[in-house]
Amino acid sequence: MCSAKGTSHETFPVTVSREYPPAPLVAVAAVVVDKEGQILMVERGRPPSQGMWALPGGLLDLGEPVRAGVAREVLEETGAEIEIVDLVDLFEPIHRDTAGRIRYHYVVIDFWAHYRGGDIAAADDVDDVAWVLVTRLDDLPMEEETRRVVHKAHALWRQANGPEGAAPSSRAG
Repeated sequence: MCSAKGTSHETFPVTVSREYPPAPLVAVAAVVVDKEGQILMVERGRPPSQGMWALPGGLLDLGEPVRAGVAREVLEETGAEIEIVDLVDLFEPIHRDTAGRIRYHYVVIDFWAHYRGGDIAAADDVDDVAWVLVTRLDDLPMEEETRRVVHKAHALWRQANGPEGAAPSSRAG
């Protein structure tokens, strides 16, 4: 991986347990938007959100810059190459077991990004991947916080790409 200054540095995957972790785990995710305004979504293949639709992303490696981590995770899970635009929000899913103990605790840093290419396919810990219209988000099982982050990022995309939603260079006039 490369640092923000471009110097190559080794990174290390986080090896602590995701279930009942000793501390919150830092993760990254991206609302990847294509030229038509569709969102790249993944169906999670592992707990805690197995079977739910989510944003592509995962744990940040030790020593890995956040933006490099989100680009790596999106590529690993979906095959998509992205251009990160900006930070959108922070998402903090905390799941407790029936005894009230913290079973999962993530701090997810959410970005929005433009899709730049790549062959889209489910990989890594993902069961499925799909381009989804924002108007169809309610058709998919997902955390309400994920829907909120997607809507917020999509609004930023619309604002950046003009009222018709198309990139300014591709609009007539």
